Amino acid sequence: MNVEQIIKTEKEIPLQSRTIIHLLLVNNKVSEAMTACLKPFEVSPQQFNVLRILRGQNGKPANLSTLNDRMVTKMSNTTRLVDKLILKQLVDRKVCPSNRRKVEITITSKGLEELKKMDNAVITIEKEILKNVSTTELEELNRLLNKF
Repeated sequence: MNVEQIIKTEKEIPLQSRTIIHLLLVNNKVSEAMTACLKPFEVSPQQFNVLRILRGQNGKPANLSTLNDRMVTKMSNTTRLVDKLILKQLVDRKVCPSNRRKVEITITSKGLEELKKMDNAVITIEKEILKNVSTTELEELNRLLNKF
């Protein structure tokens, strides 16, 4: 991906700026692919992220703070994400019996079933996105990204 060609400039962009633009372009490409991949399931990438977090709780409930802390994309509207997943019957929300101010959120069995289907679609799109990058290159890329 040649940054100058993509943004249609003949002027050479300084290395630091080119790097940031490159990261933004790659982020957009990945975001668009993930959104398209999840569209048939009628969930957003953020909703998918919530479902994966809840599955990782292994049956233990999570609260909104836990979800927000673990989200890949930090958002202030986690409540709205959960509300949409409740409407789709993918998660449940209950008031904690011992602390009525605490809300507990769990993934439903339907949520787990749908998430398995989504996982397969995501694995396929991840392979497609990364098809031109070797395992060694991915390891190096991750090592470099860790520096951020």
